[in-house]
Amino acid sequence: MAIAKWVKTMNRTKLSSSLVSRLQPSGRSLLAASVGLALSCAPAWSENAIDKDANEILAASMTYLKGLKTFSVDYDTDHEIVDKAGQKIQYSASGSLTASRGGGFRMTRKGPYADVEVTFDGKVISLYGKAINAFAQIDSPGPSIDEAVEEFRVSTGLDAAGADLMSSDPYSVLTEGATEGKLVGEAVIGGEICDHLAFRTEDVDWQIWIRKGDQPLPLKYVITTKWVTGAPQYALRLSNWNVAPKIDAKLFSFTPPADAKKLENIYSDEIGELSLEDAK
Repeated sequence: MAIAKWVKTMNRTKLSSSLVSRLQPSGRSLLAASVGLALSCAPAWSENAIDKDANEILAASMTYLKGLKTFSVDYDTDHEIVDKAGQKIQYSASGSLTASRGGGFRMTRKGPYADVEVTFDGKVISLYGKAINAFAQIDSPGPSIDEAVEEFRVSTGLDAAGADLMSSDPYSVLTEGATEGKLVGEAVIGGEICDHLAFRTEDVDWQIWIRKGDQPLPLKYVITTKWVTGAPQYALRLSNWNVAPKIDAKLFSFTPPADAKKLENIYSDEIGELSLEDAK
């Protein structure tokens, strides 16, 4: 899991209500030199600290997930914010994701302040705000989903924690920095029996619920930022998995409406939503 990025995101949330990051219209990559290193990091954890059953369940799930050439899934997120008075407020959003490991992805997200579509065609990441008819584009440093996601994170200031599950090696990404891990037991998510796993790192605790059976897919994922006041959580619930959808490559391409406004700046607001405010 991109632990350092998640912690930095939560710290930024405490400090300001909106962040701006300059997009690169010239197409120069923000991560040309560093993305290869970031994606090749080996998990830094002690096998003795990770329960054998928990490790085997997680490894089997992530091996199955990374073996999917195409997939689609619906999701719901809950993002907690602790305000200045110490009250914990939870913001929710929903969307869908369709991905092809060799072709790109399309993600929709509708939250309290944003209705956004994000597409990646193997070259360009396009973000379109439907309600305000505005778009922005970011050149990816490479054709892989890993590279596109990392560029998206840096360019927008958003962590996109659930995107770890799209990685070409989600097991390594998730277990990076893990100091403890255990099988909590069985649970039921959306009517399906799951294995409930809990892991710890220096800065966050995280849990994952993995469906039992021949399609061991994650159905819920929760990150707790334990050293931020109030220990806010980010929760991701996954449903309606399709492990072999037929995808038209046109789904990943983006052609802006003729009257859409192109933006050079994109914002990340205090509740983790994309904001295209300068289009208003």
